[in-house]
Amino acid sequence: MPLVTMGALMGGHVRVGLEDSLFLDRGEMAQSSASQVLIIRRILEELSLEVATPAEARAFLQAKGADKVAF
Repeated sequence: MPLVTMGALMGGHVRVGLEDSLFLDRGEMAQSSASQVLIIRRILEELSLEVATPAEARAFLQAKGADKVAF
């Protein structure tokens, strides 16, 4: 989380998830990627940084979205 926060403060786009780290904090295992998202979202909002909506993130990443995939 500290490195993700620093990346955001430097103007970068950030993402979190269990594929990147299994922890929320030192010694505290994350229960899900969603728990990591909630923490970084709170941090970024407290720093007055804008958080993308799911639609904005899909557009930025050029992802299809759940309604356009066949699984």
